[in-house]
Formats: sequence, structure tokens, C-alpha cells
Amino acid sequence: MPSNSYEKPDFWSKKAFSEGYPARSVYKLKEMDEKFSLIRKNTRAMDLGAAPGSWTTYLLRALDGTGHVTAIDLSPLAKDVKGDNLSFFQGDLYAPEIRAEAKKLGPYNLVVCDAAPATTGNRTVDTARSSGLVELALYYAEQMLTPGGNFVVKVFQGGGEQEMLKKMRGMFATARGFKPEACRSESFETYLIGLGKK
Repeated sequence: MPSNSYEKPDFWSKKAFSEGYPARSVYKLKEMDEKFSLIRKNTRAMDLGAAPGSWTTYLLRALDGTGHVTAIDLSPLAKDVKGDNLSFFQGDLYAPEIRAEAKKLGPYNLVVCDAAPATTGNRTVDTARSSGLVELALYYAEQMLTPGGNFVVKVFQGGGEQEMLKKMRGMFATARGFKPEACRSESFETYLIGLGKK
């Protein structure tokens, strides 16, 4: 039986653990932040599909006590993910009451979404589900981002990225795809980035 590289902790997983992050995904956000200057002091950020909390932890560390992070997920955050400037809502991103709670804490300068659908192994189904999550994240960005705000969302390649980018170009001054170095080579995930909400 060939071993699946998802089971073995790779360089990024070990690094995440040693730096106190719940998951390796943090380095994807870190790379995008360094490249596109997503986070500034006093940023109000929203993390959609936040559990276990690596991106939330990165946002909190980058903000260093300033600004505010609103995190939402069906699952709880890892218990050491906390901060005075963190609000966490456990619930469904599609639920109107969750949207209403999130909206009260806005508007936001940054909306990030690293959510992935429950995968079936059927690429067509999985990319369609991923597209649905991108649409939902875009809805949050449309409703709750301030003018000039930034947006990052994960998408499975083949999930209609070009149509989504076209929509994002209508919403943002700049919209582009980006695959961070920390993405596993066999993974078909990539990211869409919107900078400067119109």
C-alpha cells in the first residue's frame, strides 16, 4: 500500500506545530499576506470556515491586539485559539442568524475563507461544492467589506475560477488567482484574491 502524503506530517505541518498553529494552512495565508499586504494594524477581519483556527491565529498575531477578528465555523476552534479582539460564532455560514451576528461586528477590511467542502473523492461533485462555498464567501464580501477592503478565498481548480474572477473583477480593483507554495503539490486547491473593493 503506498502511503498517502496527507498522513505523514510534512515540512509545513511540522513548522506549524512548532510555531503554535493548529494546522499547516497558516503558511498559505502568511505568503499571501506578505505578497499582497492584506493585513494592516486595526484591520477588522472575518475568517469564514475558521476551524481549527490557524488563519484566525495568524490574523490575531498580525494584528497584535489591534483591530478585531470575527471567526465562523460549524466546528469549534482549537481551545488555545483566543484573544480579547476575537469573536467566534459556531454555526452554519448559510444561516441568516449567523450572517446577522457577523454583520453587527462589521464592516470589515478583510474577508478570508479557507473553507473546503466535505469531499467525496468525486472531483466533479467536490469542485461544484467548492464553487458553492466561493459564491457564499463572495456574498459575505459583497455585503460586509468596506470600500478598499480585501478578500481571499480557496477554490478547487476546475470549479469555474474564470467566471468567479470575472465577477470579482466587477467588485475589486484587482482580482487574480494565486497558488501558495505551502499547497500540497498533489492538491488541486488554489486561491482567488480580490484587492481594493470598489
